[in-house]
Amino acid sequence: MGLVNHTMVTHFILLGIPNADGLQTILFITFLAFYLCTLLGNLLIFSAILADPRLHTPMYFFLCNLSVLDIGFSSISTPKMLTNLWFQSTVISLGGCMSQVFFYHFLGSTECLLYTLMAYDRYVAICHPLRYRPIMNRRVCAFLAAGTWITSSFHATILTSLTFTLPYCGSNVVDYFFCDIFPVVKLACADTYVIETVTLTNTGVVPMTCFHLILASYIRIIFSVLKMNSSEGRRKAASTCASHLTVVTLFFGQCALIYTQPHLSIVLVTAVQIFSNVVTPMLNPAIYTLRNKEVKTLVEEGIQSIQFHGATLIDAA
Repeated sequence: MGLVNHTMVTHFILLGIPNADGLQTILFITFLAFYLCTLLGNLLIFSAILADPRLHTPMYFFLCNLSVLDIGFSSISTPKMLTNLWFQSTVISLGGCMSQVFFYHFLGSTECLLYTLMAYDRYVAICHPLRYRPIMNRRVCAFLAAGTWITSSFHATILTSLTFTLPYCGSNVVDYFFCDIFPVVKLACADTYVIETVTLTNTGVVPMTCFHLILASYIRIIFSVLKMNSSEGRRKAASTCASHLTVVTLFFGQCALIYTQPHLSIVLVTAVQIFSNVVTPMLNPAIYTLRNKEVKTLVEEGIQSIQFHGATLIDAA
């Protein structure tokens, strides 16, 4: 049998956002504004929590982790998408494509697990308030947070390895605005059954398990809140859970649309994915700031401090 001469793929071409002809400048300005707001908002929350000892509690520790995740998640595809829109630079190296696949599933899985930990934290705080400090001590919180990052790194490493051990020797045009597993493996010149099955299983099992654990936590929380005699206690408990419930709904709603509806058009899938990658990381700090008086106060103090130091420098000059 004669050998077929194949040229191995060394780079990919991202087709970008569908039906975006003539809208590149508007989309570039919009996404750049979202990205800058994401960086600023999450950095403000992160620095405010680190700077104030009053917020060195489990809830804010996990919120710091979420801020780091949001910065990283928005940085996976947004810079390349902005380059594509402004400079029409559609080429991405093989290493760059591998990095996008790895970090997308690494950070996505970490965020999913982190939301579960945050739900557990709220469950212990509301259902077992007297045992909250012993249960959610610093060592336990650090162990749980580290576990989410380490577990997700293994998860992403397996998926990325399975994706890029396939031979890519034909077309290198990815019909998407960033490298994800399913758009990339369509280009492989080999059987993709194993990677598609593993990916569907992993992207289904992890979110569904986390979702059911979060649901179980909030069912217990609701029962505990209803048993409270104090209306002030019920209001405070509801307030602390509202922000988390909002971001959880956004996260799992997008996952459900992307991974459980295979017949959605590429335009709708792209819109949902852009909302997940670009808009949601910007909304998360806003949601927590608006719903949490302590964070809102600290962020306002941080902004006032920046303005004061800026005015002082100008006066000195």
